[in-house]
Amino acid sequence: MVGWYSLGIALFAAIGTFLFGFDTGIATTTIAHQSWIDYMHHPSNGLTGAVVAVYIAGEAVGALGQTFIGDRLGRIRFMQLLCIIVTIGTTIQTAAVNIGMFLAGRAIAGMAVGGMVATVPIYLSEISAPDQRGLIGGISGCGISFGTMMSNWVGFACSYAPYGSTQWRLPLGIQIPWGVIMFIGLATFMPDSPRQLLRNGKVDAARREFARVRRDLQSHQVHEEFALMRAQIEFEMAREITSYKEVFTLFGRRAMVSIVVQTMTSLTGVNVIQYYQTTLYKSLGIQQQTILALAGVYGTVAFVSNSITTKFLTDQWGRRKMILAGLSGLILVMIYAAVMQRYFQNSDNKVGKGFAVLGIYLYVFLYYSMINSTTWLYGAEVLPIALRSKVMGLAAASHFIVNVAVTEAGPSAFANIHENYYYVFVGCTSFFLVIAYLYFPETRRKTLEEIARAFGDKVVLADEVRIDGERDEETGSITKEDNKVQATASTTSTIPPSNAASS
Repeated sequence: MVGWYSLGIALFAAIGTFLFGFDTGIATTTIAHQSWIDYMHHPSNGLTGAVVAVYIAGEAVGALGQTFIGDRLGRIRFMQLLCIIVTIGTTIQTAAVNIGMFLAGRAIAGMAVGGMVATVPIYLSEISAPDQRGLIGGISGCGISFGTMMSNWVGFACSYAPYGSTQWRLPLGIQIPWGVIMFIGLATFMPDSPRQLLRNGKVDAARREFARVRRDLQSHQVHEEFALMRAQIEFEMAREITSYKEVFTLFGRRAMVSIVVQTMTSLTGVNVIQYYQTTLYKSLGIQQQTILALAGVYGTVAFVSNSITTKFLTDQWGRRKMILAGLSGLILVMIYAAVMQRYFQNSDNKVGKGFAVLGIYLYVFLYYSMINSTTWLYGAEVLPIALRSKVMGLAAASHFIVNVAVTEAGPSAFANIHENYYYVFVGCTSFFLVIAYLYFPETRRKTLEEIARAFGDKVVLADEVRIDGERDEETGSITKEDNKVQATASTTSTIPPSNAASS
């Protein structure tokens, strides 16, 4: 049973991913308002596309920033910095008096949420219990879908406001307080990552934080699990990574799985469909007010499906099975959606157009229930502590960089090859389905340290750890004898990682 404290931490941390979902989704309804188009002096298709592109470029910069300074500042301080930046960015967007100012605000906010969406899954994975990590870590994905849903419904509601800038300034302004609220939570009751504290040599502080976040354990269990966690981290630190060449030499498969799983999400086409769903609805001859309502339903389907599977499937069924089922379903749904749009896009058949819209809703249901609820967590939990910030930042950056390409191509692709653009993503998704089947191991109900075994890496076992032995509790150091024992014991798994059974 998940405690209220752990749940509260997860919900506050998910404000960061909520801002990512909201600020991403609000672009959909903002650029659809005629009042915004008129106020910005009818921007060209290139400038309209830049509203999305500069935001995603900012996200890539923020994710790479997490790679370089995330470990130095620590999880809490880095997220506090991002809260300040996102507040500045959303304020500039809200107060924009021309397209240049609006784009600047988008870029600044993008940097903040890019860092957030790379950091929050790491943070939640590091403070959650193994049997609850799917739920606690998955809440970061729910934050994204909740932000998407709220942005669409707020945009729809504000379409009823009198013609003018209030129609789009009010939705943008709703974002401003959330960075402040999250900053307060980070500064008051949210714990630091015990694993990150151990990595920085702060053993006593790490022990206190671990006891806070693992209130489900008895005192002796806290002591034993902390000792195992500490031993594994110290073993990994003995092989400290100093360059990206070493990352891919020593932990190549783990790093590539994390990067591939994030790149995969972009190449399923989700962001193209999300950003340009209003264009797709318009191509079916649907009226403006109905288009905004359909976007709201899209967001609702995303959030509800994401929440249900996070609660009932992620820890129970497992990440690997959900990813494989999700990718398989997306391939079929995209083929269906392409066929429906081909036959009914330029027809007067209202029933047929309804089936075309159904294709978009089936897509969002499958993506958010099976892919979004797992991939952000999965990309973080497969990495060892020494690589988590470095590689997760690269993984998130790869997600955003690929997004720039596919979303910038979106308007031209839909205008020239129409529904055939779906088949590009069918091909990409099919490729990643094969990769996931061959190389993605199961991680459910394993500690972050035990996941190493699924990749054939060494795992420190309980009988290797002197829980009451020769540790200097004053300084938090580990004796050379202990380190030697831990470094020489061999526990490499002989089970093929891609088919490793969950414990």
